[in-house]
Amino acid sequence: MRFVRVMMVQTACNRLGRIPEPSLIITDENHHSKASSYRKIYDYYKHAYRVGVTATPVRLDGTGLKDVNDDLVIGVSAKWLIENHCLAPYDYYAPAVADLSTVKIHRGEFDARSAEKVMLESKVYGDVIAYYRKFADGMQAVCYCTTVKHSQAMAAQFCAAGIDAAHIDGQMKKAERAEIVERFRRGAIDILCNVDLISEGFDVPDCSCVIMLRPTQSLTLFIQQSMRCMRYRKGKRAVILDHVGNYARHGMPDDDREWTLEGKKKRKGEKPDTVPEERYTTCTSCFAVIAGDVQICPYCGKEIEKKQRKAIEQEQNTELVKITAFTVNTKTPDECRTYAELLEYAKMMGYKPGWAWYQAKQRGLLHHAT
Repeated sequence: MRFVRVMMVQTACNRLGRIPEPSLIITDENHHSKASSYRKIYDYYKHAYRVGVTATPVRLDGTGLKDVNDDLVIGVSAKWLIENHCLAPYDYYAPAVADLSTVKIHRGEFDARSAEKVMLESKVYGDVIAYYRKFADGMQAVCYCTTVKHSQAMAAQFCAAGIDAAHIDGQMKKAERAEIVERFRRGAIDILCNVDLISEGFDVPDCSCVIMLRPTQSLTLFIQQSMRCMRYRKGKRAVILDHVGNYARHGMPDDDREWTLEGKKKRKGEKPDTVPEERYTTCTSCFAVIAGDVQICPYCGKEIEKKQRKAIEQEQNTELVKITAFTVNTKTPDECRTYAELLEYAKMMGYKPGWAWYQAKQRGLLHHAT
C-alpha cells in the first residue's frame, strides 16, 4: 500500500497536478466512469493504464463504456458466487403481477410522483409489515422507499407495529446518521428505511432481508439494492421482498446476463426508455452522475432537490408469492426468427400487433406463423 493512493473522485479532481503521475488508475464502481469528473482525471493522466471494476457494467442511459474501456473481462457469475459461499442464497417474494404500466418515465427512471400515484391508485404492493412477519420475522432488513416522506412513514409504521425501525437520509447530520447505523449494527434496530442512500458505496452492516418499495428502471440499482442482503454468512438464507415487481423488469438478482461494452442500439419504432447522458444531474459534492428524480445523492448524501413530495401510502390487498425463476425477454427485433417471436416482442414493448405483422411480412415469415 506504500505505492497506492486511495481517494474519492472529487478529491482526485481537486488535486490534479499535485498527485504524482500514476502508472495505473483503478476505478471502483466503474459504471460511473463516463461522468465528466472521472474523465477529467483520465484525460489529465492520459499515460496511465486504467482498470475499472464493477458488478454492473451497464448505464441507465443505455450508452456503453467503450469510450473509457478497451476490453471487458467477465468475472464469475452470481450463481457461482452463491454456490461457492461468497454470496448467500436467497428466497424471492413478489406480486405475481405488478402493473406499473401507468407510471411515467422521467429521465430514464420511474418518476417518483407518478410512482406514488400508481401505488395509491393501482395498489401494486401488499401489506408490508404482514409479509415481513410472514417471510422474514426477526431478520434485520433494509427497506428501500420511493421518497423521504415515504421512508419516514414506513419507519413509523414498523415502530407502531412493535418492530424496531429507523429512517436515515442525506439531510441528517453525519453524527446522527452514524449513530443510527451503529444501532443497526448492534441489532437494536430491525428495519433501516431509506430511499437510495444504502445502494452502493455506503457502509452498512450485514442484514438478511431487503424490502423493495421503490420501482426502478435501472438494472444497476436493482442489483445493488436487491443483493444488499446477500453478504455471505454461514447458514444464512437471505429474503428479498419485492413489493413493486422489479423482478419483472430485470429478472432475478443472480440471473446470468450478457455484458458488453457496446451501448444499446436505437431501432426505428422502439420506445425510448433512456435519455442522453448530458440530461443527467451531476452531484456538486461528489461528482456522481445521478439519473432520475431523486432528492438525495445516493453516493454522498447531498441534497439534490429541496422540494418535498407527498408521502406514499400502503395498500393491503396485493398477495406476494415466492418467485423461483423469471427470465426477462432480452431479444431484439433482429433476433426474432418467427412471427410468434415478433408478436411476443411487440407485446413486451407495447407495440400494436400490426408492427409484428409488418416485420414478418418484410422478412417473409408469415408462412411460418403458427
